[in-house]
Amino acid sequence: MITLAFIGLLGGLITGVSPCVLPMLPIIFFAGAGAGAGTGTGADADAQAAAEAGGTSTRRDLRPLKIIVGIVVSFSVFTLVGSVILSALGLPDDFLRWTGLTILTLVGLGLIVPALGHLIEKPFYRLPKINRNDSGAFVLGLGLGTLYVPCAGPVLAAITVAGATGNIGSRTVVLTVSFALGAALPLLIFASAGSRISQRVKSYRSHARGFRIGGGVVMILLAGALAFNITDVIQRELPSYTSGLEKKVAENKTVQGALAPAIGNASAELSKCTPGAAELASCGAAPEFRGTQKWFNGSPTTLADLKGKVVLVDFWAYSCINCQRATPHLLAWDKAYRSLGLEIIGVHSPEFAFEKDAGNVGSAIRKEGIEYPVVQDNNLATWTAYRNQYWPAKYLIDADGTVRAITFGEGDYAQTEQQLRDLLTTANPNTKLPEPVDGTVKTDVGVDGRTPETYLAYSRSTNLAGTSGKLTPGKTVAFGVNPTQPNDTYSLGGDWAVGTQSVTSTTGSRARLNFNASKVYHVLSGHGTVTVSIPGEPDRVIQVDGTPNAYQLVDSPTAERKTMTLTYTPGISAFTFSFG
Repeated sequence: MITLAFIGLLGGLITGVSPCVLPMLPIIFFAGAGAGAGTGTGADADAQAAAEAGGTSTRRDLRPLKIIVGIVVSFSVFTLVGSVILSALGLPDDFLRWTGLTILTLVGLGLIVPALGHLIEKPFYRLPKINRNDSGAFVLGLGLGTLYVPCAGPVLAAITVAGATGNIGSRTVVLTVSFALGAALPLLIFASAGSRISQRVKSYRSHARGFRIGGGVVMILLAGALAFNITDVIQRELPSYTSGLEKKVAENKTVQGALAPAIGNASAELSKCTPGAAELASCGAAPEFRGTQKWFNGSPTTLADLKGKVVLVDFWAYSCINCQRATPHLLAWDKAYRSLGLEIIGVHSPEFAFEKDAGNVGSAIRKEGIEYPVVQDNNLATWTAYRNQYWPAKYLIDADGTVRAITFGEGDYAQTEQQLRDLLTTANPNTKLPEPVDGTVKTDVGVDGRTPETYLAYSRSTNLAGTSGKLTPGKTVAFGVNPTQPNDTYSLGGDWAVGTQSVTSTTGSRARLNFNASKVYHVLSGHGTVTVSIPGEPDRVIQVDGTPNAYQLVDSPTAERKTMTLTYTPGISAFTFSFG
């Protein structure tokens, strides 16, 4: 536990000085200076100023600490069980954030308009045996904790997955609290500085009023900037000066070993399956569906109920273009092989909040003509149990309930069909299978002259055409981009850490892609930015933050032949390019 607490504290400290916390600093500064409900925001604040500046109020000195404690409590609780609370109350996913923004705006208005400040203070007048100044600072901290969104490094990722899956034990709590404390310590410095400066300024009545009004204006402006994500634009322009240190922490074996129980180490045998391998393997018992919500096209089922059948578990999200392209193949397999012992189960694991809505999912199922069972996995519990990393992803399970093959992303449809045919024959040697149906399925991949999906990793690399560098798994390789990129190929530049599923940017990492399409998507994970440069067009900056997602790089009305150059900050994993 001591090691875990130290890792959490270290991860929090790194996050606490990262660019992600910059929007919070002015808020914390003025909060420590007295910007809060029940903290002297009314007209009597000026009258109290001289006495406070002279040091006669020892309770006032506790305000910064009370605010930070409120942030730690709020952040810890809502990070771990916020989704559960919102779900139980039937509230939207962004309710907590808007609550925090409302509190921040009201506090700012209370500083500017003393009458409103009195109204904010009133609830604290009734608190027995508790000084309302201190309690107001703590409540303000609770509100600010809902707005605190630090960079998702390895520690916070472990906490988030544990919270999303409900895998919360004493280790997760220790990790969460220690992380929150580490991240809050730099904020405490700013809150204390604001308190000291305000006490000096408030020794003069006229200065106190101006300081109070100025703090209110700053808080309201920052609330608006946070509401409309204006602060994100500013943060993207800043260098990620803590990414290198975060990477070292993430790659440390001690850290990885300590975080594994918090993230969950279920179904470790699945690592025996190499995604995309043509040969069937034996990768342990398939995890049961867990933490799911609504079932479509049938009643809830379990893998135990499906023993004796070959099962294809398909992870997808309805707005994912790659998933939409894969769906026709699944529909064809369901039609051809369901009566022969194949059961397809779609696991809808949302990329975005709006994809959690059961009505939206149901509409997509009807639109696509999906008739096989689909279950919602809004908390990514089943996704995590399968150690999944992609949209879409297919897991083939034999009649005995053992995972035999894994396919990430689009493609390899003929191979997947042959594998499921082999499993059907093994389950029932007397089964007479029809001719393979994959060749009859209409697909958008590579048709009409469009560039086919391109994989960057070692295990499934396609269309790599560079001046230097060879994909060597487990090593950091120096690559060279082509001055002129051949059609429908890509090249890498700078140093890349090569993996079996992705390549990860390190120093001077670039990519050059020649494509013919109207839409281009790039599956990325990690934390940082990707700058997209296309001749004759303004550069675009893509903010990458989190687990693998498809980021849209191009959205044109018609397909065109173009070449783009991508520049990656360190620590971004690149998986595929897909085209529409």
